[in-house]
Amino acid sequence: MQSTPSEVLTTLSTLRDYIRWAASRFTEAQLSFGHGTITALDEAAALVLHTVYQPYDLSEAYLDTVLTLDERQHVIEITDKRIKTRVPAAYLTHEAIFAGLSFYVDERVLVPRSPIAELIEQRFLPWVDEDQVQGILDLGTGSGCIAIACAYAFPDAFVDAVDLSEDALAVAEKNIKKHQLEDSVTLYLSDVFEDLPETHYDIIVSNPPYVCREEWEQLPIEYRAEPDIGFKGGESGLDIVIRILADADNYLTEKGILIVEVGNSAETLQSTFPEVPFYWLDFERGGYGVFLLTAEQVNFHHQSFVSALI
Repeated sequence: MQSTPSEVLTTLSTLRDYIRWAASRFTEAQLSFGHGTITALDEAAALVLHTVYQPYDLSEAYLDTVLTLDERQHVIEITDKRIKTRVPAAYLTHEAIFAGLSFYVDERVLVPRSPIAELIEQRFLPWVDEDQVQGILDLGTGSGCIAIACAYAFPDAFVDAVDLSEDALAVAEKNIKKHQLEDSVTLYLSDVFEDLPETHYDIIVSNPPYVCREEWEQLPIEYRAEPDIGFKGGESGLDIVIRILADADNYLTEKGILIVEVGNSAETLQSTFPEVPFYWLDFERGGYGVFLLTAEQVNFHHQSFVSALI
C-alpha cells in the first residue's frame, strides 16, 4: 500500500531517504527514462537534488543530511508531478547537464543527452589537431549545448550554431548569455546549410532529427513531451542526414571532419551507402550511432550523397 504524503513527511527525513522513495515511486509507476538519466534512481537523484538546491555531483557524505519539512513537501510535490505529467525531469527543473555544463531547457528544445558530449570533452582527439581548429559548426543546435560545449573546449575558435526553429534559437540564446559566450557563438536561423554564409569549418557536428516514422510511433510518453521537429527524420529517418552529407563538402576545410549522430538509423544509413566507410565511434559512457567522415571522404562520395536526394 502506498504511503500517504503525511506518512512520508514524518517517516522519511534525509536526502538519501527521499531519493530512494522517489526512485521506488518512479519504478512503481513504470516511468521511462533516457533524458540524461537511464534509471529510476538516477532520475530521482537529479530531481531531488535540484529541488533542494544542491548540485548534481553532491558528495555522498551529504546524503544523510536531514531535510526541513518544507523541503520534504517540495520533493513530494515534484515527484508526484513527474509521475502525473510523464514529462522528463529536465522540463520540471529547467536544467540539464551536458559535458559537465548546466543548461536551461524547456519544452521548446530536446533535452540534451547526446554521447557527442564525450567527444567534445576529448576535444575530438585524435581526429583533429586541437591547436589548429579555427571554426566549428553545430547543425540543429537546439538548446545550444553542443555549440556552447565546443566553445569551452576550443576557446580560440569561432562557433556557428544553426537551427530551423525560432523557439529553439531563443533557448540557445538564453544559454549563450548564461555562459557569457556571446563573442564566441553565433546563432543562425537556417534549414541546414540553406541560409548559412559560405564559411569553411574544421569541425561540423550535428545531432539532427533521425528517428524513422515507425520508431517515432513506438516512443514512450516522455519523448512525446519534446518537440517532434527534433525527432522526425522522415520515413527512413535519414531525410536530414542525407542533406547534411550532400552539402557538407562545401563547408569543410581540407582537413575538416564531419560528425553526425544517427542513433538507431545507423544500420539504415550504412545499407543506403554500402560503399561509404563510415567510422562508427565508441563511447566509454555509453551511446551509439555516431559516425565520423573526413572532408576527403565526404568529397569522394559526394555524388552518391547527392544522388540519394533525387
